Amino acid sequence: MHQNPESPYLSQNRAVADVPAAFPAYRFSIAPMLDWTDRHCRYFLRQLSQHTLLYTEMVTSGAIIHGKGDYLAYSEEEHPLALQLGGSDPAQLAHCAKLAQARGYDEINLNVGCPSDRVQNGRFGACLMGEAQLVADCVKAMRDAVTVPVTVKTRIGIDDRDSYDFLCDFIGTVSGSGECETFIIHARKAWLSGLSPKENREIPPLDYPRVYQLKRDFPHLTMAINGGIKSLEEAKAHLAHMDGVMVGREAYQNPGMLAAVDREIFGADVADADPIAVVRAMYPYIERELSKGTWLGHMTRHMLGLFQGIPGARQWRRYLSENAHKAGADIRVLEQALSLVADRR
Repeated sequence: MHQNPESPYLSQNRAVADVPAAFPAYRFSIAPMLDWTDRHCRYFLRQLSQHTLLYTEMVTSGAIIHGKGDYLAYSEEEHPLALQLGGSDPAQLAHCAKLAQARGYDEINLNVGCPSDRVQNGRFGACLMGEAQLVADCVKAMRDAVTVPVTVKTRIGIDDRDSYDFLCDFIGTVSGSGECETFIIHARKAWLSGLSPKENREIPPLDYPRVYQLKRDFPHLTMAINGGIKSLEEAKAHLAHMDGVMVGREAYQNPGMLAAVDREIFGADVADADPIAVVRAMYPYIERELSKGTWLGHMTRHMLGLFQGIPGARQWRRYLSENAHKAGADIRVLEQALSLVADRR
């Protein structure tokens, strides 16, 4: 991979340099999810796993260049961290990649997988699978602008252009003239019309064997698989064929699954994260954010599924859902919600 030798991307989070992982960060990652993987979510997930590679929500190049907010903000504790960009203008993407590297991001990822109408109208996302040379130009422009890895997240096809030859041609072009060395493959094709983004995550069938074959046919490339993965056991089964695994909705809805990732997936000699300790580890961050005017509910909404499968989980969810959005809600709300779980353990 095209690496910055100073980057923690291939080793470990800067905060835990004394607890090395046996594998690179891309071995296990959390997918970029719009409206979900914001900076509060990522800070929380980092308490569960020090080595998992985290991704931002997709940020468009236009928002970074022309928007009024700081779309590149994150906390230093989130490393290793990748920025996912949406766009199709090589010069704009290169400019954004340069800004992101200056801010310390460990990877720049180009979205070639989102099928929503809004994304298509902006000429980025899954529709770009039909313009392989443009994707290659975008990647090459970013690679020329930065030293951190530039990667592509894509589908296995779009609409009726879903043959294996089409997929190989796309990967061949983007890895060839684009010099892309790392791909995350969502093992479903995308329908660009007729299905909602949610339906595009569920209706097109998963085709893991096709992704495995792709890795065999491009052994020199680094490839991670994404789509429908719901447990660490499934992740380990995929890792027999692939370089990495990316988990999406399951990791968000059941974040407790990450508690054993550092030990089971990365080979780190550490104890599994304790969910109650994870909640309390969030308190300093939450206090800082509350002092800036952030509402408690904006942070705790990402924590609702933490105790899934543990007695008291329903009470935890309910108490937070009913109280975290209230004016003046603070750490006391979390402590009360936590007591509903802790008393039953």
